[in-house]
Order: sequence, then C-alpha cells, then structure tokens
Amino acid sequence: MRAQLSAPPIRRLVGYARVSTEEQATDAQVDELKAAGCHLVHQEHGSGASRSRPVLAKLMSEIAAGDVLVVVRLDRLARSVSHLLEVIERLEERGAHFRSLRDPIDTSTPQGMFSLQVLGAVAQLERVLIAERTKAGMKAAMARGKLPGNPGLRERRPEAIRVVAAARDRLYLDEIIISAQLWLPTVRRMRPQHSWDDVVRVLNSKGHNWTIERLRRAVHRLVREHIAEPALIKRSPRRAPEDRLMTLVAGIAIADPELTLREIAGQLERMHERTPRGGRQWQASSVKALLDRARRLGLVAPDPALGS
Repeated sequence: MRAQLSAPPIRRLVGYARVSTEEQATDAQVDELKAAGCHLVHQEHGSGASRSRPVLAKLMSEIAAGDVLVVVRLDRLARSVSHLLEVIERLEERGAHFRSLRDPIDTSTPQGMFSLQVLGAVAQLERVLIAERTKAGMKAAMARGKLPGNPGLRERRPEAIRVVAAARDRLYLDEIIISAQLWLPTVRRMRPQHSWDDVVRVLNSKGHNWTIERLRRAVHRLVREHIAEPALIKRSPRRAPEDRLMTLVAGIAIADPELTLREIAGQLERMHERTPRGGRQWQASSVKALLDRARRLGLVAPDPALGS
C-alpha cells in the first residue's frame, strides 16, 4: 500500500488596509485583498508618517503561526524601510509571514526573502548616509560659528518648546503601542483584581524593566487613546498584608496559566520572595496551598491546569 500523503496546512491570509485620512475610503484596497484570498481584512485610518496604529497593533498581537499578513502596497503598512523590517521581524517571531501584492515581497518564498535582504541592506545604507549628513552639517555649522541644535529651544521660545513636546509625546505613544503586545496581555489578565505592584513584579520576572509609575502611566495613556479598557485602571481591592503572597502567586498563575507549580516556585525564588515561613526555597506544596486558597476566594479559575 502507498502511504497517504498528508495535505499541506492551509495558511490563513489576513489583510490590512490603511488610508491617510478619515475622509478616504479603504474600499479599493479591501476589494483587492479579498480578491487575493483574504477573508478577513483589518481597516485603519491613520497618517503614514506615524506608527500610532492601534488596529495594526491589535492585529500583530493576534496573528497566529502560519498566518500571512497581506497588504496591497508596502506603503500601506510601513512608514520607512526600517519600520517594515521591524514589523516583519515581529511576524517571524510569531511564526507568521508577510506578502505585498504589488511588490516582490513574500517571506514564505526564497525570492521574497532575497528581496527582503536587499531592503535590509538599503535600510542600513540609509542610516549610514543620514548619520554622515548630520555630522557634516553640524561640522559646517560650527565652522561658520553657529551652534548646533534648535535655536528656538536655546532661546526658550514657547512655540518651539510646544513643537518638541508634541513630538516627544507622539514618540512615547508610538513606543508603548509597539511594545504593548509584550506586556499588555499580562496587565489585562491581572488588573484590576491585582495591585500595580503585583503586576510589575510579575512582568519584571519575565525580563521587563517596569516601575509602578511608568506602567500606570503607559496603561492610562492607552486607555485615553481607546486602545485599552478603562477597567484596567480601576482601583484594586484592598487586601490584608498576610494575603500578599497569595495574591502574588495567583497573579503569576493568571499571567501564565501554562506554568507548573514547580515553575511558579522557581519564579518566586528569582523574585527573592520568602515563603510563608520565611524560607528562601519554595516547594510545590507551598505554592499549591496558596493557589488553593486563592481559588476558594475566587482569584483563580476553579480548575487551573497546574501540575507538580
């Protein structure tokens, strides 16, 4: 008998369409994407000069391994070559691919990957040339007796200060939107049932570097931009000091339900948390006792999938 060949996995084509202003319509892009096989098309209105794209940020956080993000043209997705490479790198981390219908870019094919490498070289050359032009301009200005930098800021002109402040604010918003997929899911699972301190400790145990104030500021900003839910910034319920370990263990389990009891114990040790008896080494049984108590209080799902 001949061995039956398994059918290749079906890749899901996910479309993304963007126009610059609210007055423009994405209909033409949507039609072209659907004709290419995209049954799901995400539509966004936003300037091409800004990375503040909540629809794209949400899409990037939900795209699954094997999916293909499809756009009509590269300029519909990215504001620069470096931004494009950054988006594609994040897709590759999730096991997804990228395709542009009108450009020779398809990261699921060898030809498309070659084109991407060429773009990477162009981006590197672009950065070098910009740096060289900046240095040459500053050198020429100083040779003419001019100070480098913004003269309006040196003179403390209000309009110049406002422009710079607005630019910094846009940059800050761009940065937290781009990074949100790495930390916002944990915040959503833990807030407002758990304190900001517990959320920060759980995030930092995973390699982040948050402070309570910086995290609260970031989440408040996402709420103001209607990217995060207002419930996240509600006041957390007060708990007695002796309940802190229980809520912390519950928070770790909620943030990553796949962790075993031993893995939670290891995480607590890396966070330098003392056991209920004051010891430094955590046992799975101690973690289980705290989780059982949290479960009875409704802080953790009734049947957590935790092993020893």
